Amino acid sequence: MSRIIIREDQGPMEIQCGSEKKWLCRCGLSNKQPWCDSSHKKTRDEEPGKLYIYEGDSRREVSKP
Repeated sequence: MSRIIIREDQGPMEIQCGSEKKWLCRCGLSNKQPWCDSSHKKTRDEEPGKLYIYEGDSRREVSKP
């Protein structure tokens, strides 16, 4: 089953776990959910008002919502 989940955040959120810092994924592209694996870098050139659909590790489609 496939789902479309819309996320607007492009970067991770830092959290403090005791004395250790961790980064939570907010873009939805990380393969290590819920942790960030720097996949958000793929979103750097996204433009406001467009819908970006990511499939697999490299495919990206763009459409207007």
